[in-house]
Amino acid sequence: TGNVGLGTRPPATAIEGNYVDKKCPFTGDVSIRGRILKGLVISTKMKNTIIIRRDYLHYIKKYRRFEKRHKNIAVHCSPAFSVKDGDVVTIGQCRPLSKTVRFNVVAHEPAVHAKAGKKSFRVF
Repeated sequence: TGNVGLGTRPPATAIEGNYVDKKCPFTGDVSIRGRILKGLVISTKMKNTIIIRRDYLHYIKKYRRFEKRHKNIAVHCSPAFSVKDGDVVTIGQCRPLSKTVRFNVVAHEPAVHAKAGKKSFRVF
């Protein structure tokens, strides 16, 4: 089990290592470097890949106001994490793992209030 660094501890399931995932940052050969981001999980329908939503505000100079915007990011999720919709995950940038996946789940916080819809605006 490799230590990713960043002050995050590997999950207990990664330390036991009862799974094979070459794209896992803890047991595989993927290094985390670059950006560290947080986002809200909105889809877990793919195998070992989740979609997270990042909300942000964009300033419009002409009107001196902000508009809400968002980006969806495809993220590789190791079997070490049991992630559900509505959870907040910390992701780290890594080498391209597929056509769209460039990030890996590093830490996971269970959903606090899952009542808010998928498309509700939340800034972390």
